[in-house]
Amino acid sequence: MKKTYHILFLLGLLVLSSGCKKSFLDQSDPTKKTVDKFYQNEDQIQQAVSGAYSSMQDHVNSQYIFAEMPSDNTTIQLNPSDRGQTDLVEAFEFWNVTATNGNLADMYSQSYNALYNINVALSKIDGVTAISAQKKNQYKGELQFIRAYYYFNLVRYFGPVVLTTEALTNASDAFASSRSTEDVVYAQIIKDLTDAAANLPLKSDYAPADIGRASKGSALGLLGKVYLTRKDYAKAESTLRQVLSLNYSLVNNYADVFATTNKNNSESLFEVQYLGSDKVSEWSSFIYIFAPRGSDGAITGFPTSRPQGWNIPTKSIIAEFEAGDLRKAVALQEGYTNSQGVFVAIPFVNKYNHPHVTVGHTDDNWPVLRYADVLLMLAEAINEQSGPGGAYQYINQVRTRAGLATLAGLTQDTFRAAIRHERRVELAFENDRWFDLKRAFTNEQMTALLNAHGQAERASPSVDRSGVPFAASDYKFDGYEAIFPIPDRQLFLDKNLVQNPGY
Repeated sequence: MKKTYHILFLLGLLVLSSGCKKSFLDQSDPTKKTVDKFYQNEDQIQQAVSGAYSSMQDHVNSQYIFAEMPSDNTTIQLNPSDRGQTDLVEAFEFWNVTATNGNLADMYSQSYNALYNINVALSKIDGVTAISAQKKNQYKGELQFIRAYYYFNLVRYFGPVVLTTEALTNASDAFASSRSTEDVVYAQIIKDLTDAAANLPLKSDYAPADIGRASKGSALGLLGKVYLTRKDYAKAESTLRQVLSLNYSLVNNYADVFATTNKNNSESLFEVQYLGSDKVSEWSSFIYIFAPRGSDGAITGFPTSRPQGWNIPTKSIIAEFEAGDLRKAVALQEGYTNSQGVFVAIPFVNKYNHPHVTVGHTDDNWPVLRYADVLLMLAEAINEQSGPGGAYQYINQVRTRAGLATLAGLTQDTFRAAIRHERRVELAFENDRWFDLKRAFTNEQMTALLNAHGQAERASPSVDRSGVPFAASDYKFDGYEAIFPIPDRQLFLDKNLVQNPGY
């Protein structure tokens, strides 16, 4: 995706995004203004909030690398003529990530750049006059939700992380910070989401031009996931039950959940917004990243395109779908027919494959929270407390839409396994699998599962490796690798930081 904004960390500058004039992403042309001369009126606060949403595009563009590829869901189509990604993207697939990994460093920096700007904006809102209390609360809630989203990802990727909720006054402060414990970070996430849920309007209360902003349901849904991650099942259940009363519902046809003609539908609690027009710079390009190399226009529809072959579905995820599951063909395809009419058996992620008018410019939003996820989380929270008796109604709604038989008569353990299965196929390729593995399994169980998957891939790769042999270290997962290393450049800049064990 083309970037049209660059967040400048610790320089007191805010970069503002532009976009379609029918969307809340639409603001004035990108400008740079010092903090003391900005935040003077509501329009500038709106631009600051829109800048926070825009930062999420940068974040989401690369999340498949960190949240899908280390899991058993996806793999890579090697390029034997270009081994430059061996220590970058491929490292996540083969569990060879080190503190020098450039992709990891970029994600870490981008997250904190965005958090810096969010903290500055939050510190300025109350000082701006001529904004109603209701609008101030909305802007605060939006920023609190986005801040919580970033920290929720960071703490799950890195464990203890630097936690800052105040605007920094000078550059040196940024490099004199210690990591806060996971308990402290989660306490702040919970506070932000609780406050956001109180501050934000319902999704239905937004004007049409503002659809896609964070709402009360967004905050409650993410808060429920946070409680579930913390294994506080009672609070997860009570929080998620609140979402049930906010008029969300499953879309009848699973394919319509992701259709670019049906964005922000009844199932959507929150999705990162993109605009596919070639006249703006807010487009996505996921299918160009995920389609197999050499497929050219067979999948994208544009013969001049050169897809990258990342995030290829594994044999494991393909086999996970039950016979007759209507979601499979939407989530993935097991190959494509090339321009010569020959079927090429290289699978690809199909969820973000929709017609578009300009090569490289797709209109696909990225789903962050869906009602189906809420139903499955609620079923899990209930089962962990008292068994599956009161949980069937929620998992069965999801299965019924998929064309599958409803479940009954399971034990707590077999229902737990059913939830894991259902989450894997329902949320495939939506950046949930790595986090689900970390939440649902002990470290020892996760290590055993991933090493078994690695052995299966070494014995029979999901995608032909074109003669490139496996390295000795490929697909050998050690338990400490469930947490990523702190980037070495951060350790160099901030002597208070301590590296994660094992790295």
